[in-house]
Amino acid sequence: MLKIGDPAPDFELPDADMDVVCLSEMKGRCKVVLYFYPRDDTPGCTLQAVEFSELEEQFQQARAVVLGVSMDDCVSHGHFRDKHGLTVRLLADTDGDVCGKYGVLQDKEADGKHRYMATRTTFVIDEQGFVRYRFDGVTPKHHAQDVLKIVKELR
Repeated sequence: MLKIGDPAPDFELPDADMDVVCLSEMKGRCKVVLYFYPRDDTPGCTLQAVEFSELEEQFQQARAVVLGVSMDDCVSHGHFRDKHGLTVRLLADTDGDVCGKYGVLQDKEADGKHRYMATRTTFVIDEQGFVRYRFDGVTPKHHAQDVLKIVKELR
């Protein structure tokens, strides 16, 4: 399991526009809020993404970028983003490789089927690429505000 103080595993994942985001390219430039969520366009995931989007400017002022990751594909992310006016970048980890590296992959029953999906977990990664905070079992409401407070306090 990935712990506080560990180097954040690097990844390259496509976003909703199929542009590739590489974590290592952000090293030395900004903090990263990496939040994992189960599925696009579900009530909790929507609330969480909307709240992060509403605070995006404040995250930018704190020199942080917010990235959401689920196992949905780029097309699903695009529809989700456009439907709710989301501004945070949503990354597609369709094979679950990155979810596995971050220890957030679980087998869960959804829609009457067993499927793998990400658990609702958020990591705050510092500018040097180390995990500084880990939030497990996240409750979506007000989570973005809690994370923003941590990011602002991070030196």
